[in-house]
Amino acid sequence: MIRNFMLYIGPISSIYDFLTFYALLKFFHASESLFHTGWFVESLASQTLVLFVIRTAGNPFRSRPSAPLAITTLLVVLTGCVLPFTPLAGVLGFTPLPPMFFLFLFGVVSTYLMLVELVKRRLMRWSNPVLHTRF
Repeated sequence: MIRNFMLYIGPISSIYDFLTFYALLKFFHASESLFHTGWFVESLASQTLVLFVIRTAGNPFRSRPSAPLAITTLLVVLTGCVLPFTPLAGVLGFTPLPPMFFLFLFGVVSTYLMLVELVKRRLMRWSNPVLHTRF
């Protein structure tokens, strides 16, 4: 099961990395520091928020995470989004992101999470013969 998750979810994550690279270069005309910042924020958001999808075999909207998990996960993403606008940005090689980037980020992360959820459901059906015969 874990191997199948790696084989299917890993490439999906890579596709979204390449999509982010493309958008940063072609639509945002990113400098090196903007590219670095944008990829960091997108990767942090997508790979942190995916925890809500893969933490349960069922529907993530029906199985609520614990308060500590929800709070810390959202704080990590919020911190990553705010970091480029703080004095630490220069030390980390970050630069403030344009407002349109956050619209892009919302779209990319939303579609990534939906796609991972769809693949997860299919993988769960394949790994459970009882579920597989019902669908």
